Amino acid sequence: MTTDADPAGEPLLLVTGASGYVGGRLLARLEEDGRRVRCMSRRPEEMAARTAAGTEVVQGDVRDPDSLAEALRGVDIAYYLVHSMAGDQDYRRADREGAATFAAAARDAGVRRIVYLGGLGRGPGLSGPLASRQEVGRTLAASGVPTVELRAGIVIGSGSTPFEVIRAPVDRLPVVVAPRGG
Repeated sequence: MTTDADPAGEPLLLVTGASGYVGGRLLARLEEDGRRVRCMSRRPEEMAARTAAGTEVVQGDVRDPDSLAEALRGVDIAYYLVHSMAGDQDYRRADREGAATFAAAARDAGVRRIVYLGGLGRGPGLSGPLASRQEVGRTLAASGVPTVELRAGIVIGSGSTPFEVIRAPVDRLPVVVAPRGG
């Protein structure tokens, strides 16, 4: 049930992580398709310049329950595309806290579905970032809100961080020595 009901019955979609590579492309596609979209950002003034007319931009942080209550009001489907790798030394704790806070707020707001982009892999021996992403998926699913977890390997595309890391040496070095093939 939503409180921001659209007369045509169009669901309201919340995109978190829209300033990232995947989130930005998802947001653009939803806007192109004419969907009702709300975009949550810690810096809404920066996101507002990147969104289409009709897209609502709200201030919010996945670790701030007060901001989440407003951001999730009336939302039918929430895309959770947040990873805390940058900036916070203890990103696993930040990911865990963010997922738990978001999951509880989504449940309380009556969100009908969470869609989460995690990482490939399972079992013991995962890297810290992959183990954290698996934990986030479990936390969101345990909320009671039906959760779809998509798992992807490294996402490389023009403008993405992995793409830029690979491209930087090619742009700066006159010769790149590659290992001999076997």
